[in-house]
Amino acid sequence: MRDLAIMLFSLGVILMSAEAFTNGVEWLGKRLHLGVGAVGSVLAAVGTALPETMVPVIAFLGTQGEDGIAEVGIGAILGAPFMLATLAFFVSGVAVLVFRRNNGPLFINTSVIRRDIKFFLLVYSFAILASFLPTRPLKLGVAGLLPILYGIYVIKTVRNSQGAEDHGNLPPLYISRRNHSPSLNLILAQLTLALLGIVAGAHMFVDAVQSVALLTGIPAFILSLIITPIATELPEKFNSVIWLRRGKDTLALGNITGAMVFQSSVIPAIGIALTPWQLDPLALWSALLALGSGLLIYMTLRRRGTILPINLIAGGGFYLLFILTLLRFPQFH
Repeated sequence: MRDLAIMLFSLGVILMSAEAFTNGVEWLGKRLHLGVGAVGSVLAAVGTALPETMVPVIAFLGTQGEDGIAEVGIGAILGAPFMLATLAFFVSGVAVLVFRRNNGPLFINTSVIRRDIKFFLLVYSFAILASFLPTRPLKLGVAGLLPILYGIYVIKTVRNSQGAEDHGNLPPLYISRRNHSPSLNLILAQLTLALLGIVAGAHMFVDAVQSVALLTGIPAFILSLIITPIATELPEKFNSVIWLRRGKDTLALGNITGAMVFQSSVIPAIGIALTPWQLDPLALWSALLALGSGLLIYMTLRRRGTILPINLIAGGGFYLLFILTLLRFPQFH
């Protein structure tokens, strides 16, 4: 019970810190005069992705090759793209049906979402294929290539978002709520404090997950693959649901698809560089399901030029298929 309480407490620390970081990132985007598209798909997406980022980083850097801890890191790396490509899409589709009471097309900039998913399919395929490369230098080559591809994605996103939309009703900076124009120093101070909170929460979470896994007999990989991304993706899903309610569908989906690109490029690069990167069958299966869900949305955009809520809800089917695999083939893990 103590370990479980620590795990829940650490998740709370991570979530609150991530929310403060996202708020600071939005203000940073405003101060730097970046378009809202870049703030949503790049800055906000990276901010809400930091919890998943810090868990594997702490797991890999804070240990000396312990197998269980490595599994926590690998689970967090692969779990984030999997949850985004399945449950995040599912939640978005359900939200649209609830708010609009019809299965009408979403109001999206097709080129933005299609570009995001294209990059996701490309970089995540490279990350998974790296597991099959025969030599360490080849794997390190992929680890070096993935951040470069993400940099290209960021440049394209920022260029295409210039002048797209102003920053409208931006909530006050949390550490200076009465200041309607906080200084850059205040913004950076909040970002620093939030990042420290994320690091501290990640430390506690990694230790707690390992202890709970040992006590319950649940493999650490599965526990981190399922629990970590669901809990730490909540702020991002909440932001997307709000944007969908306001009819800002491109921002809502861009926030998810932008995080998918980040989580499938920069973070796997860390795993490839710091581990042997030999993925077991269950890890590969979760990655293939994530790619399948993303490919379904991409092909829908190519054929129809738009997305229906029911197309997003189909992402839940890929997640259900993964759960059924765990139940039907326990030997798989």
